[in-house]
This record gives sequence, C-alpha cells and structure tokens, in this order.
Amino acid sequence: MRPELNIRHLMAALEAANHGSISKACDAIHLSQASVTQAISQLELKLSTTLFRRSARGVTLTAEGQQFLRRVARSRKHLVALGRVADQRQTYKPRDFSKLVTSKQLRTLITVTECGSYSLAATRLGVAQPTVFRAIKTLETVSGQALFRRSPQGLDPTWQAKYLSRKASLYFSEIAQGIDELRELQGVPGSEVTIGALPFSRTYLVPRAVTNLLEEYPDTAVSIVDGPYEEQLNGLLSGNIDLIVGALRQPTPVSDIQQTLLFTDQLSIVVRKGHWAAKEKDISPSRLRELDWIAPRKNTPARTHFTEFFWGKDLSPPEHIIECSSLVATRSLLMNSDRAALLPQHQVSIDVGVGLLEVCPMKVQRTDRAIGITTRLTWEPTKTQARLLALLHQAAAERPESIG
Repeated sequence: MRPELNIRHLMAALEAANHGSISKACDAIHLSQASVTQAISQLELKLSTTLFRRSARGVTLTAEGQQFLRRVARSRKHLVALGRVADQRQTYKPRDFSKLVTSKQLRTLITVTECGSYSLAATRLGVAQPTVFRAIKTLETVSGQALFRRSPQGLDPTWQAKYLSRKASLYFSEIAQGIDELRELQGVPGSEVTIGALPFSRTYLVPRAVTNLLEEYPDTAVSIVDGPYEEQLNGLLSGNIDLIVGALRQPTPVSDIQQTLLFTDQLSIVVRKGHWAAKEKDISPSRLRELDWIAPRKNTPARTHFTEFFWGKDLSPPEHIIECSSLVATRSLLMNSDRAALLPQHQVSIDVGVGLLEVCPMKVQRTDRAIGITTRLTWEPTKTQARLLALLHQAAAERPESIG
C-alpha cells in the first residue's frame, strides 16, 4: 500500500529543490526553517528514501529525489488548477490553494462526489459522518463555491465539485506514479497498473500482455476493469485508469486523450453448431433478412459496423433484435437459438474448437474496426506501465491469424 503524503510536506520539498536551499524555500512558502526541515524529514521517512543531500552550500537532490519531485511538480499543476475555480473574491492566488487544503479533504471530496451521500462516503472512508460533512464545508469555504446540492436522490455535485474531484484524482494519480517510480528505482516490488479492458481485448490481448508483464515483474499489482466505454473514459480522465485497450473511437470523443492503433480487425457472422448459415460462403440479402440477430449496444463502434453491414447489402438494419453487451450472454443465446451475431473470431475460438459455435465463411464487408490503446494526452507512464504498453504492441503483432 502506498503511504498518504502530506500536501504541505510535498510542496516544501519541491520549493527546497527549486531553490537549492532550505532557507530560500522558507521565504517562498512562508514557513520557518524548522518547519521545512521537519516536513522534508517526515516525507523521507514515509518514502523510506533520501531525497536531498545537505551541505554548507545548501541542498541537492539525490537520484531518488530527482525522480520523485519531478512527479510532485507535475502534481502541483493539478492543485493550481483546483485553485482557479475559487471565487474571484478570494484574496489568495491559485498557487496558494495547496497551502489551504489537505489530502484527507480532497479524498473526502472525491468519495462524496462518487457516492452522492455523506453517510455512504463516511462508510467507505471509515470515518464518522460529521467528519465528512466538516471536510466538505471547509472546502466550500476555501474555494468560495457551493460543491453539493441536496435532491430527492441524495447529494448532487455542482460542476465545480466535479471539476475539483477530477483534478484531485489526477493529483493523487501523479503522486502514486511517483511513489511507484521510487520503488522501481530502489528495486522494491509494488508497482500498480490499472487497465480498462473493452470487449475485444478481454479474451486475448490484455490477458496475453498482462501474463507476460507478470513474468518479468511478478510483484506488479494489476487491476483489469471492464464496463461501458463511457465509464472507462471517465476513469481514465480522472487518473483512476491508466490505459484503455480495445476499439478506438472516431472521432476522438475528447481532446485530452490520445489513441494509438494496434491493428484493424474484421467481424464475422457467428451462429450455433449446425446452423444453416454456418456453411454459406455468400448469404443472400433475403436470407440475411430471415435471421434473428443479437446486436451490440448502441453508440459503440461494433453497433456502427453492425448497421453499416446491412446498409452495404441494401437492407435496413433489423429492428427485432436482442441488444447485448455481454459476451457471456451472447454466447449462451447463440448456443441455444438460431440467432446470429457479428463478433471477432477470436472471441469465440474456444467455443468453435469444442463444437458449440461456428463462424460463417462469408466475408463480412464494411466491418473493419480500429483496435488500440487510449491514454490521457499528458500521461507519462512509469517503467512498469511503459513495459505493459510494449507488451500490448507485441501481443498485437504476434496474434494468431484466426484472431484477425
């Protein structure tokens, strides 16, 4: 588990690094020399490392200090952004916001925003409800903004609360990466990676890359998150997910992400074993119209290709469909009915191998999908995360022919 680091201690260390002097750092952040010295000592103790070398001429950074405080500098940008939402009547500058808030207050804000309830947030945080309430009220005072409004459903976060919560999450994400980079530098196990896995990537691409990563870095804590694209994108933008693997979106939904192509994939018609369509190399439009279909969720690349497939045959997309985003449910529906679905071959390769499903030999035109990796535009991976990216590219290049 990563240690919880005091924001003021982090900022004191950053000023000492920027000025090369404890005394000059004191003038910059208006703290006594004893306070800055103690802050750095506490930080080094929690990180189990030495950040500075002391001498008569001042302080210089160790290799560990350079690595970690580079992340702290990146994290401060998010704290400054937090300060920019403060009411213009406040007398402090955005950069001073880090002097007025604590990690616990920001954690509380994130949790209340997610839970929509003081009581649920208190339960998740393991504190009393009045503690949560006080933390939010303090943040409202500091920022000069109303953060939550009561509604019949609970607490509705204002846009300011959502913005603050996202920037706070990104702040914590940078600090977490900094701690992981320290561990990598020291050879201490414990790096963490969180992967958002879209449907295409869950059966081959992500498992293959993660397996290879853990062979090289066996102590890495890997979390694989599924769910709708919109949820994963929100997690990515908040720093709770490091990267998303799967179908890329066109056009790019937001400006602060980047999409990296791994390969293009084509869909196939999949049916139960023994289905009449299983041997057809060219199914006529009239027979395609006869089929009952299982379709992907709306507003997904797969659903777009499903629709374009029928348009390419001069047919209207079928209306009486089962809309399903679960591969497990889709497979079961196919095995127990005469329905058909458009799926990548690799997703049903095991079922085909044991004789439960079949892939029609007919080539399905207009269903090429871009498969790749989505990350935040300003994201800088740790050594472990960078290795995972490389292994994803390797898995894509080495995928069997039957996987597209």
